[in-house]
Amino acid sequence: MTAAEKQILLRFGARVKQLRKKTGFTQQQLAEYASLEYKYIQRIEGRNPPSIGLLKLLQLAHALNTSPATLL
Repeated sequence: MTAAEKQILLRFGARVKQLRKKTGFTQQQLAEYASLEYKYIQRIEGRNPPSIGLLKLLQLAHALNTSPATLL
């Protein structure tokens, strides 16, 4: 992964965290609403975020009641 790619993933994770807190969800609640593992949400918001696929992006956007474009 290049430095630029990692920077994009870090910004994405920060956006997810921002919207999660705005909606009042814990990481556990977001994981449940998005049908994802709690550890996956932790990794997305962490220092070494994973690359995220389209399906997971859609699940997160739906759970946060926003559009995928807003997350990106």
